[in-house]
Amino acid sequence: MDFTTALRAERLVAIVRGSDADASFRTVMALAEAGIPLVEVSLSGRDALTVIRRARAELGDDVWLGAGTVLTAGDAREAAEAGANLIVTPGLGAGVDESLRQGLPVLAGVLTPTDVIAAEASGVTALKIFPASAMGGPSYLKALRGPFPRTPFVPVGGVDAAAATAYLEGGAIAVGVGSPLIGDAADGGDLGQLSKRAAEFKAVCG
Repeated sequence: MDFTTALRAERLVAIVRGSDADASFRTVMALAEAGIPLVEVSLSGRDALTVIRRARAELGDDVWLGAGTVLTAGDAREAAEAGANLIVTPGLGAGVDESLRQGLPVLAGVLTPTDVIAAEASGVTALKIFPASAMGGPSYLKALRGPFPRTPFVPVGGVDAAAATAYLEGGAIAVGVGSPLIGDAADGGDLGQLSKRAAEFKAVCG
């Protein structure tokens, strides 16, 4: 299954950004066990490349394990070497260009119509509206879909369960969810509570 198909099928990307590498790894594994197969590990978290490398070794080659907050060409290369098969960026730039050069699917951050035009011209797989909540949430998605009705948008930033429902009903192909789903699990918090939240988001996005 290619990444676009997986996005449309699952409609949820979990975003792990933790201060504890072991806890972040356990969080990735717990998400996989909870049936959330699209997971992004942000490079802004502690020892994120190690987390990706460990998770890839455990999960095998047939899962979508992404690196997020990819800014530079070096970030993209290191993420790919660690085992990431998906690249997520907060915006356009060298990280996008290098990831595309390597043939990796890219969920690229956009905000304005100019960004959308540039991102689509570059050949990225899908477009991450970020920070979505700061721009008005679902109403901003609706505004962007006016001139770009067929663009695969994935809102990210402040997406709780209610917002996820509104975005998906408004035409987003998926949502990216960080702290409303992960909570403090990637910092050493309760994995049982994470599993409960995962079930809630799967019900919303399923």
